[in-house]
Amino acid sequence: MRILHTSDWHLGRAFHRVNMLGAQSEFIGHLVTTVRERDVDAVVVSGDVYDRAVPPLAAVELFDDALHRLADLGVPTVMISGNHDSARRLGVGAGLIGRAGIHLRTEPSACGTPVVLRDNFGDVAFYGLPYLEPALVKDEFGVDKPGHETVLAAAMDRVRADLASRARGTRSVVLAHAFVTGGEASDSERDITVGGVAAVPSGVFDGVDYAALGHLHGCQTITERVRYSGSPLPYSFSEADHRKSMWLVDLDADGAVTAERVDCPVPRALARIRGTLAELLADPGLAGHEEAWVEATLTDAVRPADPMARLAERFPHTLSLAFDPERAPDDPDVSYAQRLAGRSDQEIAEDFVAHVRGAGPDEREQGVLRDAFDAVRADEVVREVAR
Repeated sequence: MRILHTSDWHLGRAFHRVNMLGAQSEFIGHLVTTVRERDVDAVVVSGDVYDRAVPPLAAVELFDDALHRLADLGVPTVMISGNHDSARRLGVGAGLIGRAGIHLRTEPSACGTPVVLRDNFGDVAFYGLPYLEPALVKDEFGVDKPGHETVLAAAMDRVRADLASRARGTRSVVLAHAFVTGGEASDSERDITVGGVAAVPSGVFDGVDYAALGHLHGCQTITERVRYSGSPLPYSFSEADHRKSMWLVDLDADGAVTAERVDCPVPRALARIRGTLAELLADPGLAGHEEAWVEATLTDAVRPADPMARLAERFPHTLSLAFDPERAPDDPDVSYAQRLAGRSDQEIAEDFVAHVRGAGPDEREQGVLRDAFDAVRADEVVREVAR
């Protein structure tokens, strides 16, 4: 069975101030063409179809167009909701849409109920595990201490139990939206940390032939059977070195996996450039970036006049401008933002405690802070889903 694995479309999302709807529409067209020309038997979309719980109308219309085009191909499609999606909204009409061969899996309770497809060698069971927010699904899975690993492990127990009840030789594919240990993150993914931990071990997917992952925006191989497709388009300059693609996965009669990357259309190259304004305007080595979307970091000791306008004369698609004067770390003029760069909310809070009372929090106090941050994040998720 030939499977096309994609994820993290983020329909409705912009890249800085650039509307990406046209590029997203081009990607959908590319996906449909790939399905048709490469004899794909099934499409899997591993979450974050939309960029937010209540997407703009234009994004909904594009999704509707994608559903119709996929259904017209007669190739089954399995989709799950991600942490950016509203599972309830995405799942509206799932039963009816399923009759057209588009299978939306947004309910955690249905983790152990697969979409079963057949090829010349027998059944392939596709299990859809939507994004499992620990605070919201702990009762469904009966876990005492909610965390990403515990709820995902409980969901996979249901998958393995169902698979064990099926005919010998049934092959299996799991769709999941999670941060798996060994994956490389970028700046454009929403934080899903719980209890100071976001990642789960890849071993949680043991027992299935292929795990089609979503959430991380870089295409990557965790193991031969556990892969991220990544987002089809860039959503931050941290993705400047990404090769945007989908996985074309062949599952043979014995469940062995071979995978090929299928490149996605590139609307415009990304470039991150750094130096003084004079250097950036004069450096001949930067000529190749003149038509790229540019993030420029100026290192001038004194902020120059009209930097964006002057940069735009050479780099007309400059979207981001930052200032990072080259100073010693202990220089009093180093900005507050620079001192906090790369530090988690937990670390910042612990440093504040140490600054106020002269000693950092002990283990119990660290736990109190961690629980407080988790509670706030979970509350934000609940309010987002309820919108």
